[in-house]
Amino acid sequence: MADLGKAEELLFRRTGLDQGRVQAIVDDSLQGTDDGELFLEYRQLESFAWDDGRLKAATFDSSQGFGLRAVVGESTGYAHASELSEDAMKRAASAVASVKAGHGGKYSDAPRGTNRSMYSDASPLDDMTFTDKVALLQKIDGYARNKDPRVRQVSASLAASWQVVEIVRAGGMRVADIRPLMRIAVSIEVEQNGRIESGFSGGGGRYGYDHYFDPKNWQAEVDEALRVALVNLDSVPAPAGEMPVVLGSGWCGVLLHEAVGHGLEGDFNRKKTSAFSGLMGQRVASKGVTVVDDGTLHAHRGSLTVDDEGTPTQRNVLIEDGILTGYMQDRMNSRLMGQQPTGNGRRQDFASMPMPRMTNTFMLGGSEDPRNILESVKDGIYAVGFGGGQVDITSGKFVFSCTEAYKIENGKITVPIKGATLIGNGPDALTKITAIGNDMKLDKGIGTCGKNGQSVPTIVGQPTLRIDGLTVGGTATARAAAKGIDGSAGGMR
Repeated sequence: MADLGKAEELLFRRTGLDQGRVQAIVDDSLQGTDDGELFLEYRQLESFAWDDGRLKAATFDSSQGFGLRAVVGESTGYAHASELSEDAMKRAASAVASVKAGHGGKYSDAPRGTNRSMYSDASPLDDMTFTDKVALLQKIDGYARNKDPRVRQVSASLAASWQVVEIVRAGGMRVADIRPLMRIAVSIEVEQNGRIESGFSGGGGRYGYDHYFDPKNWQAEVDEALRVALVNLDSVPAPAGEMPVVLGSGWCGVLLHEAVGHGLEGDFNRKKTSAFSGLMGQRVASKGVTVVDDGTLHAHRGSLTVDDEGTPTQRNVLIEDGILTGYMQDRMNSRLMGQQPTGNGRRQDFASMPMPRMTNTFMLGGSEDPRNILESVKDGIYAVGFGGGQVDITSGKFVFSCTEAYKIENGKITVPIKGATLIGNGPDALTKITAIGNDMKLDKGIGTCGKNGQSVPTIVGQPTLRIDGLTVGGTATARAAAKGIDGSAGGMR
């Protein structure tokens, strides 16, 4: 199993639980079910927030707990507690027992094993001292203010977590994992002639703070946030209407994540509430469009040795050359759909039930030179960065606001624009992709995906794309388009 010895030793040493007695509780509580597991978790989290020239907040928290799940058909019994004790687990077992009343299920086969271990037991929280972390934030503030006299406000934050989990199944299978995670974020506000604009940059992944203690790395984030803020100082109101849109590589994949990715998760397709339901094997995108979800990419935010049900993560091709070839699955939805789990069963924490979720989701690159793609547009916009957005999984309709965008006039990037929103339909937009760049890249590690009230870290990515016939509008247009769009199914921030 995935680094079982090291992770399990860390978890049981911290909690004092007896492995044999815990296994007996799981075996008894899951007898007669179709599936289920005990999810054990220990987590440490810390964060530092710098604003207005001083440290505004510094927090540290450690938590532990378990979630016990019993699955019978489409029904689930779930109980959780922050008390890691045998008595609490026995009470949880009594609570979930009602779901199997009168049912004699055949317990599902366990996930396949893996000898892979993606991360060591080193905690990113221990990389640097408290003083060093505060000093880094102070350096970020001073560097930004000295870069340009127009800087009026600097906000920066550091955050890290260290999570140890173990999944215990009936019959004695146990799988454990260690998961580090860190993130840095920089926001800069500038003022010129009474006009105030802002820019943001950040990054992170499943590694320690040491990456960002290298000056060239944290300075790059400051430089990028300042660049975006200064660009926005010169922006003009966005045009409106239907036009070609060129999406930049990397973070612009958030549109793909929202407008397409959530619609390829197994639960929406099993319930036939996705715009992609019933389309397996059919063309859903332009030729050349290949979309992948891959939880095995080393050190990225969405990468895990195993998912939160114990299934090893893998590379899943969802759309291949425009043809729908797969969904992202957890164990319950895959069983009910007669498919195989894909390592996408994820949960926010021990108090949450797993469901199909994305990991690192991106579109593969094509053969076009990005410069040629831009030169092919006579009148359109070039969108480089996105902020918030809404999407309706059933219809595929989306509304996204741009944080950095430019006019394209006669094949040239001209003035930056402000207040641009992209309005369209995800499945429809896939068929309007007319050029795919050869510059695919992943975002720098800033994304957190929301679904049904749960948040998990993810990565997005794509090459430069040309999409014809998207509607571009300003703020008022976006408000009108957003009416009736239910964004509760998913969100990226």
